[in-house]
Amino acid sequence: MDGRMTITDVAEQVGVTPKTLIRWEKNGKIKKPKRDFKGWRTYAKEDVDAIQRLIDSVYEV
Repeated sequence: MDGRMTITDVAEQVGVTPKTLIRWEKNGKIKKPKRDFKGWRTYAKEDVDAIQRLIDSVYEV
């Protein structure tokens, strides 16, 4: 998949559920990811990095 990750892979990597990522997308907290030919969300490394920065900023001590 040319280096792109599925929503499940991203959720596992950053420690949230896929539903949380979808909610953040709908609320405008993260940008909408690209979709593959089946319409499934796919995330680039830059997308995952942005999501991780959001999480880090929320849980910053």
